[in-house]
Amino acid sequence: MAIITEEPEQEPQQPIQKPKTNPTNTTKPQNNTNPFTFWFYFTLSVSLVTLIFISFSSLYSSQDPKQWFLSLPSSLRHHYSSGRIIKVQTSPNRSPIELFTFQNGVKSTENVLIVHGLGVSSFSFRGMVDSLGSRGVRVIAVDLPGSGFSDRSTMEVAERSDGSLQRLRDVYGLIQEKGIFWAFDQIVETGQIPYEEIMKSRVLERKNVKFIELGSEELGRVLGQVIQTMNLAPVHLVLHDSALLMSANWVVENSGLVKSITLVDTGLKPALPSLVLGLPLIREFLLGYSLAYERLIRSCCVKKIGGFDFQASRVLLKGRDGSRAIADMGRRLNYSFSIGEWGGSDAIKGLPIQVLWSKEWSEEGRRAAEALSQAKFVEHSGGRWPQEDTADELAENIAEFVTSLPKSVRQTEEEHIPEHIQKMFDK
Repeated sequence: MAIITEEPEQEPQQPIQKPKTNPTNTTKPQNNTNPFTFWFYFTLSVSLVTLIFISFSSLYSSQDPKQWFLSLPSSLRHHYSSGRIIKVQTSPNRSPIELFTFQNGVKSTENVLIVHGLGVSSFSFRGMVDSLGSRGVRVIAVDLPGSGFSDRSTMEVAERSDGSLQRLRDVYGLIQEKGIFWAFDQIVETGQIPYEEIMKSRVLERKNVKFIELGSEELGRVLGQVIQTMNLAPVHLVLHDSALLMSANWVVENSGLVKSITLVDTGLKPALPSLVLGLPLIREFLLGYSLAYERLIRSCCVKKIGGFDFQASRVLLKGRDGSRAIADMGRRLNYSFSIGEWGGSDAIKGLPIQVLWSKEWSEEGRRAAEALSQAKFVEHSGGRWPQEDTADELAENIAEFVTSLPKSVRQTEEEHIPEHIQKMFDK
């Protein structure tokens, strides 16, 4: 007998219904990206990088002179110890500045004065100075104001407004110097605002640091003072690179003090593009990395390394706002200068002129020599900037040119000896 069991009836499973979505209320993922966000962060990043570079540059340029000197390579320190400092004045209404000079100490009737171009200093000509000295010629190389070891700025008293904004600046500067709680401590101790200290600081702050701006007029004044101070007249001028653009007017006006002129790689434009030294980011990159600076010099000044000291040249440009001074001098050059008109003037026609030019850039040198009818053109194997391995070659050409001219006649003024001193000598 079959047992029939009844199983509970299972209710049919109904398909799970998904919540109906209203097509009108369909939510799509929203993109909240603001198109200006990228540019905001991009501008902020560029500003921060620029601020870092400028801050680093100002920090380095404001380095203490003693600390800067101690950080120099030994070759530069030795060069400085072998030189001499004289006082000159770039402008009648400005304070005297210190000018570095380097000479071989040879006594001779022929005096040669080397004036460097943009980007170099007397350090680059030390080999030529020594080599010319061995040939019996007295040579003096100078660091122009703003270059080498010469002063690059002066402390001047500037007139300023006495308004409320200037007073706030004075108080802010004093707080920066004394500390943020200095004024509060003074008030607590004395019960008064320290007016005397504030006024004293304002008087001191009237002296402002001004960078030396060297143009043709200022350079001419410097050359005249160097020649007079060191008793060099009549002098054989050796003008390197852009030195002709800066000193051409002075030579015309003072041709009686000049015995001859030697142009060393002198063109209508300086070899070093001074414009790049006026751009903060590019300047910091070029002077901050020796490889970048070396490639720049190879492209425009020296194709062969030779004996040129890249590191020393880079250090001199980098420290104490040297690059800024070079950029300012480059902007003030007379690029409309015509060497043909200058050589054809009555004052220059009677002067012996020699043109020394690098073989690698000889085309520009030949054009300069052709514009000067009386010029003697000689090629050399170095670059547009002096190199140690060609110093003897350049010195030989200069010495041969100088000694081929009639000997210079100098008038030496005998110093009057007091009578009582003369009696002591007689005894």
